[in-house]
Amino acid sequence: MQRIIVFQQRGSGEQKIKAVGERGHGLRIERVISIDEDLPEVIDDPRKYLPQTIDADLVINYMLHPDLSHELAQLCSEQGVLVVASGKRIPVAGLVTPPTCCGLARRPELGAYAEQFGAPELKVEVAEGRVARVEVLRGAPCGATWEAAEKIIGMPVNQAPTRYGLEVQMLCNADTSNWDPIHGQSPIHFAGKVHGQALQKAFRKNVSGGEG
Repeated sequence: MQRIIVFQQRGSGEQKIKAVGERGHGLRIERVISIDEDLPEVIDDPRKYLPQTIDADLVINYMLHPDLSHELAQLCSEQGVLVVASGKRIPVAGLVTPPTCCGLARRPELGAYAEQFGAPELKVEVAEGRVARVEVLRGAPCGATWEAAEKIIGMPVNQAPTRYGLEVQMLCNADTSNWDPIHGQSPIHFAGKVHGQALQKAFRKNVSGGEG
């Protein structure tokens, strides 16, 4: 059983904590550390807000303040604990920073979490040119991959990828102001794009008879 600690500010990770708890297996969120007080723009001593010891197999960081995120990454690096911090740009060893939560690639060192959550992987069934069934093999920790899949059942195959991406964007709670200069888009646009592409890939495998 993989043990996970989540750090958040003012409920910034609640949606993902709930979805991971409901859909994950082989893992357990053992502790959620919430920092809800008003913070200065620059924190002189960020460690006073963090525990001294990180007793977990994996840390997930949903905190918003850059000083706290950097100090948490440094603390976990010192203690040999891996951290997933989507959208962060922090040059610290052991920190995994996909552009969004649904941009996390499969990484064996991240254990059960990365097996189940990250870049979407789908399996589809098609009947008479329409989506008959969508099975989510791997999805966004916010749950949008699953929720949006329900909304495209019955849609024509040629329309479904675009609609799927739009449905994910409406469910996504990523920070729209966090523009990614590398990918040239906001996290919400990125999320819509990777889900649309995942559905297109699933359609191609369905036609070719390949596995999921």
